[in-house]
Amino acid sequence: MVSEEKRRRLDPESDASALKALTHPLRIRLLGLLRSDGPATASELAAVTGESSASTSYHLRVLAKYAFVAEAEQRDGRERRWRAVHEVTSWSNEAMEASPGSRDFVGTMRRRQIQHLGEALTRHEQDMEAGRLSPQWVEPSGISDMLPRLTPDSLAELWRTFEDKLAELTTRDASDPRAARTVVFTAGLPLAPRPTAEDPPAAGDGPHTAGPA
Repeated sequence: MVSEEKRRRLDPESDASALKALTHPLRIRLLGLLRSDGPATASELAAVTGESSASTSYHLRVLAKYAFVAEAEQRDGRERRWRAVHEVTSWSNEAMEASPGSRDFVGTMRRRQIQHLGEALTRHEQDMEAGRLSPQWVEPSGISDMLPRLTPDSLAELWRTFEDKLAELTTRDASDPRAARTVVFTAGLPLAPRPTAEDPPAAGDGPHTAGPA
């Protein structure tokens, strides 16, 4: 599990401005790049994102204002370098759901994570094809989806078990030269049964008519 000093916990009440600042797509991407690739300058990030250095510089300053990033050690003194302050940003889903102004934030961040998964898959495939990763990674790499029936308590236990095991393996592999930064994507999204024709309409639903295709 990520230690508390490496985790940024956002509160919908006290961090409302920070939440709003983080929902910008480029800021989310810049923060992700600094976490995955390490410290960088605005120019270096501009080259990766396809944005102008003026744009990345501005958005980095906004992230710094809300303590998501900070200045890193300078290499040559010519351009400011930035680093991510924390490894993980987290929040309480219940607290976010109870705060009307923060509900959209959770959906925005989840969709950005799914987009990140697609980007990571493309990069992984390119790295494998170019020989930048050892053939030993072929078998254990992959994506899986399952549909178990779980209670809320069991899903919460699954998250805790996964995080504990991940922390154990990360510590074990810290000094292993074979270790590579690995994108691990997790999701637990309960689904209600699909509505049938016999089900009453949801609140606020009126009659629906089909238009021309």
